Amino acid sequence: MYELLFNLVLRRIDAERIHHLAMRVLRVVQAVPGLSALLRRLYAPQGPTARALGLEFPGPLGLAAGFDKNALVYEALGGLGFGHVEIGTVTGEAQPGNRRRRLFRLPADRALINRMSFNNRGAAAAVPRLRRPRHVIVGVNIGKTKAVPEERATADYVKSTRLLAPLADYLVVNVSSPNTPGLRNLQAVEHLRPLLKAVLEAKGATPLLVKIAPDLADEDVDAVADLALELGLDGIIATNTTIRRDGLVSGPALSAEIGGLSGAPVKRRSVEVLKRLKARTGDRLTLISVGGVETADDVRERLAAGATLVQAYTAMIYGGPLWAHRINRELARRS
Repeated sequence: MYELLFNLVLRRIDAERIHHLAMRVLRVVQAVPGLSALLRRLYAPQGPTARALGLEFPGPLGLAAGFDKNALVYEALGGLGFGHVEIGTVTGEAQPGNRRRRLFRLPADRALINRMSFNNRGAAAAVPRLRRPRHVIVGVNIGKTKAVPEERATADYVKSTRLLAPLADYLVVNVSSPNTPGLRNLQAVEHLRPLLKAVLEAKGATPLLVKIAPDLADEDVDAVADLALELGLDGIIATNTTIRRDGLVSGPALSAEIGGLSGAPVKRRSVEVLKRLKARTGDRLTLISVGGVETADDVRERLAAGATLVQAYTAMIYGGPLWAHRINRELARRS
């Protein structure tokens, strides 16, 4: 039914407009007393749980950052079958992001291109929403405010950390989005080490992970893994969106759009990075795999390759609101 609705109606409407409509619906769901709880009873993961970051996750599949940027609807999203929800990316200061249009579907490739650039209301605005009682594990993904110069990036991350880490089940330092100028430069170890040290000092007891890009060279993946072990981070999320456009079948009117590409085309490199991280770190870090996850077999592949948890986002856009529930049901059937 959703596939028919998508093909006949939704794909003809601007992707960001549909996102805002979905957010409004989810806010209504979350506002109705008992409705999120009812959804959790109907669609909660039924398969194996996952132990990571000192927490018991009801299932290995979570929603990646990017959908709920302002911590508005994580309870409703948890009711759709996600074992955890990562909110953000949140920045130290509120910012509107890039000018529209900035979100593009590539149905032929089962992919998205976005150049949103961390549009969000800022860390302070997320605080009261994260203080609400909740029934879903919530990670908080933080990034650099676009207007903040690179030399002041650490202070910007620390500001978000002090506000949000006490309210997060885990915290993610995002240095891998392609849509904030200079951000990916922070993945270089000489820049990443002082940044992560400062965040570690500010975060308290909250588990800390770093999110990396699929476009890193193998030796740079190794360097980040070694740094994470050196500093005592809790984990790595691999991977973010890519700036590469290899093998796309969508026409140049779409594939030439600037921004980060997510979805099926990222799968191969995401798995490669996961396996490399696992070989480098063994069982000393929690690895969360994201990028091109569409099926229950994809989830199994990531878990077998060394991931403790798996995330997705683009697949829900093409699979509909109950996509996670269907994946969980398949995982339970064959567990």
